Amino acid sequence: MTDGIVFYRSKYGSAEKYARWLAEATGFPCQDVKGAKAGQLAGAGTVALCGGVYASGIAGLGFLKKNAQALAGKKVLVLAVGASPYDEKALAQLRDHNFKNGLQSAALFYARGAWDESAMGFGDRMLCKMLQKAVGKQDPATLEPWAQALLAAVGQKCDWTDRKYLAPLLGLLQP
Repeated sequence: MTDGIVFYRSKYGSAEKYARWLAEATGFPCQDVKGAKAGQLAGAGTVALCGGVYASGIAGLGFLKKNAQALAGKKVLVLAVGASPYDEKALAQLRDHNFKNGLQSAALFYARGAWDESAMGFGDRMLCKMLQKAVGKQDPATLEPWAQALLAAVGQKCDWTDRKYLAPLLGLLQP
């Protein structure tokens, strides 16, 4: 594989887990985007970001947007990590919402993460409770997959992380 780097931004650990698995599979160095410097992009032919999905945003994507010019000519891969099951419509909405300003050519992938309300910060836990309450009032037959998963996870501790979600990224990196 070409030279590359894996960045991540993870609030609760799943995106970091995927980043470390990806780094292990590729031999690329792995780093939290929080301490990343634009100069690290210079020698990388491939730049991967594993970021958690929070309120329809992808954590860490701001670093790539801010350095979009430095990404020109590079293979840019983004793995969005969320608690919901894969849904093509939701992934398209995530792309439309986040991939502007120089990132239109980046490849977007999705991996399922984990859910543990007891590990969430107060603000995240309250937002989830409010969303669960609102979704719970809707007709179950009309719920989107993410809403069904949200209601099913209430009070549960779930870990859906799996290396299988990296297969499409790794396939794209093969010569």
